[in-house]
Amino acid sequence: MITLLLDYARAILLWAFLPGLVLFALTWLLARRLDNWSIVDVVWSYGFALVAALLAFVAPAPGGWTSFALHALLLAAWSLRLGTHLGLRILGHLDVEDGRYLKMRAAWGKHLAYKMGVFYFQQAIALTILALPLLASWTDPCGVRTVHVIGAFVVGVGMLGEAIADLQLTRFKRDPARRGQVCDRGLWAWSRHPNYFGEWLIWVGFALLSWTPLLLGVPGLLCAGGMYYLLNHVTGIPLTEQQLLASKGAAYADYQTRVPAFWPRPPRA
Repeated sequence: MITLLLDYARAILLWAFLPGLVLFALTWLLARRLDNWSIVDVVWSYGFALVAALLAFVAPAPGGWTSFALHALLLAAWSLRLGTHLGLRILGHLDVEDGRYLKMRAAWGKHLAYKMGVFYFQQAIALTILALPLLASWTDPCGVRTVHVIGAFVVGVGMLGEAIADLQLTRFKRDPARRGQVCDRGLWAWSRHPNYFGEWLIWVGFALLSWTPLLLGVPGLLCAGGMYYLLNHVTGIPLTEQQLLASKGAAYADYQTRVPAFWPRPPRA
């Protein structure tokens, strides 16, 4: 047990935190050169696929890491889908910076580069913390269990829901006749943030995939709980709704009275 715990701690340092530091340091240099700090969102999303690939490269021989392979494959699929979705939106419009980063510019002024360096360092820490469930799977010498199969199913449902929600919103925004309106069609009639709900489901699935006799799924449960708190109370719904109320006004306020923020329910007549 002590050996496995030491392997777990070593893997956290070597295959998540240190690569994350290098990745975000390079991203900081590129963002400063491009004068667009939004690109960190794309890099952060792709970072999980990088960690999964690094761990797969140093994993034990096939036969002892089947549960890890399942977890790594699903994490990489989620990472690549989210990174590509954000990349198409952000990298295709580098002359436009996300509103969150515009607010940081205004608040930080001449200290922007330094404070962005601190912010990017925090992204490396966040990447490491959220990679802990995968690292737990990496230390598990056993194969796929029933709990892992259930976890894979939950991840699949979450990814499908998130992808459908993103597609529905993109199509709604592309329709000139709906410019300035609130998307309340499809999954957006069930929840004001079905993409966030799908995202949280994915992390619940990762928590189940991370179950091992040694760590009992604790890293995954902590990450799923933390993701729920962030999405509902910190960087997810509060900031998004603040921006939407400012841009859409009474239309969005009415939408808030009709549709729940997070937990889906059938639309009311």
